[in-house]
Amino acid sequence: MKSKRKIAILLAAIMTVMAPVTVMADREDAILDKPYLSLGADLTDVEKSTVLQLLGVKESNLENYTVVEITNSMEHEYLDSYLDSSLIGSRALSSVLVEGKEEGNGIKVTTNNISYCTVGMYQNALATAGIKNADIKVAGPFKISGTAGLVGAIKSYENMTGQKIDAQNVETATNELVVTSDLAGSIGDSEKAEELVGFIKNEVASNDYSEEEIAGLIDEAASEMDISLSEDDKQKIMKLMDKIDGLDLDVNQLKEQVEGLYNKLQDMDLNINLDSEETQSFLSNLLQKIVDFFNDLLG
Repeated sequence: MKSKRKIAILLAAIMTVMAPVTVMADREDAILDKPYLSLGADLTDVEKSTVLQLLGVKESNLENYTVVEITNSMEHEYLDSYLDSSLIGSRALSSVLVEGKEEGNGIKVTTNNISYCTVGMYQNALATAGIKNADIKVAGPFKISGTAGLVGAIKSYENMTGQKIDAQNVETATNELVVTSDLAGSIGDSEKAEELVGFIKNEVASNDYSEEEIAGLIDEAASEMDISLSEDDKQKIMKLMDKIDGLDLDVNQLKEQVEGLYNKLQDMDLNINLDSEETQSFLSNLLQKIVDFFNDLLG
């Protein structure tokens, strides 16, 4: 349960404070001074020139960038669990430019020649992965799905910060990008898909809901947003939220990084009411588990 996880995290934080720390004094300057570029490993020379132009990068100035290559095998490693291999393809073409920004900037995304993933989908997934305060451009040499752009953004961000993003966050972010993209195709509205997944993610990250309550939340939110969900859509969102629930996401950080979406959700003033009997049962169970936990701790 989240209460136990939070206590464990608090204890871990205390131990971290007590332990000696090595500080990378120049890391902040490195983040802000040098942009990071991930290029598809299978780009031809002509395609590479096209992508660099779309990203606003002069090939003669590449020495001013930290450049890494994203291979097709990397793309399949992250995406095979969620996408048909035909959509991923056999060539790594998605390319990404990441520039670190000051605190408060949030995640800003622009795209070129990306057909499957919208700006909002990228922003939401990147926030789930733990990325913050960065301007990100995703481009292809021609119209491509762009799903592998998430891989490039994460790799560049890791290089930029010197910190490895937790594998569970990366996997969940990838899942979120694909689920939201599939949902957009299913309901025919990318904006509503982003809003629905964003709203439910915020609620799940903010509260300790049972599986039944999450199912009810999805149904009510979809109804309030006038979205008709198939059972398959609902199950995909349920599985995603199970992963979201295990991440202990900082809701305030999510709101800071994708401010536009969360402001929009706040303005929507959705009237969501979970079943009172289920809620009462949930609260009773939660209280009992808290009591049991402290009994075990003190026993």
